[in-house]
Amino acid sequence: MTDRSADAALDRFLGSLAARDTSAHTQRSYATTLRAYIAWLATRGADWRAPSRADLRTYLAVLGIGRARSSTAQRLAAIRSFHRFASREGLAPGDPWGAIATPRLPRRLPRVLEVDEVERLLAAADGTIGDDAATGRRAPAELALAIAIRDRAIVETAYAAGLRISELAAADLASLDLRRAEIRVLGKGRKERIGLLGRPAREALIGYLEGARPALAARRPARATEPTEIFLNHRGGALGVRGLRYRLDLLRARAGLPLGVSPHTLRHSFATHLLEGGADLRVVQELLGHESLATTQVYTHVSLARLRSAYRGAHPRASRAPATAPGS
Repeated sequence: MTDRSADAALDRFLGSLAARDTSAHTQRSYATTLRAYIAWLATRGADWRAPSRADLRTYLAVLGIGRARSSTAQRLAAIRSFHRFASREGLAPGDPWGAIATPRLPRRLPRVLEVDEVERLLAAADGTIGDDAATGRRAPAELALAIAIRDRAIVETAYAAGLRISELAAADLASLDLRRAEIRVLGKGRKERIGLLGRPAREALIGYLEGARPALAARRPARATEPTEIFLNHRGGALGVRGLRYRLDLLRARAGLPLGVSPHTLRHSFATHLLEGGADLRVVQELLGHESLATTQVYTHVSLARLRSAYRGAHPRASRAPATAPGS
């Protein structure tokens, strides 16, 4: 990239992402996408501040070659965000992409578990006494029991409070108030919110903290400091995002649930089940930590889709072919 103004604009844009506590992964992804985009414009002799419609349409075609639509959409989102920033900050005369129609991804409804499927996931957690997931060997009974108690507490907490997996991994002991049945988490943009814990989640956490967590903590190396995170791994260290994903996928398989059921599925299920139970949409928005109500509204579509499915399966005239008129 030879244009110093482009370098300066990109640095300011990336700095703004960091100031908003955007994840490091997102910052790296945006930086890579935008450097490639600005370099491509430079090879065509185009000014990054005001590329022509022909330039943008050509780049749109180039961007889609050999990439999934979701990957193309992510890159376009980065480019559009950069140009909006440059226009807003007076670094460019306007947003050249504003008048360009770009392909939109079809809206997919999030996968949601039925209540009985959540129960199956919890039953699978209760039955995790067996092989040590890390070593492939059969775990000692005390360790296996501690892991089973921990896994149940993980599922109960994730489902009760609608937590993202990053929030679940980062939650520490100081964030937990079992007397009030609350857990305080930092969501996207380091926005703090309170998650509520129902009685099953509260009881599962009490059982874990009183017995299983001390048993796991005792396995850490002698000189290692005990982590402050709530959930520990089999070595007494903090159970990170990868470890949580692994454990929940193991439970999914043991519960006989289909591929594609992920930790985020519990969050989707939390929101959908609340709405189906009569919760107000704005209450669900607050519990999920969504800034925009529009983001939460996707769950109303899920609920309607499930209502239609139930109707088609239960109503005697929902799918019956129309009777032939007499004399026809």
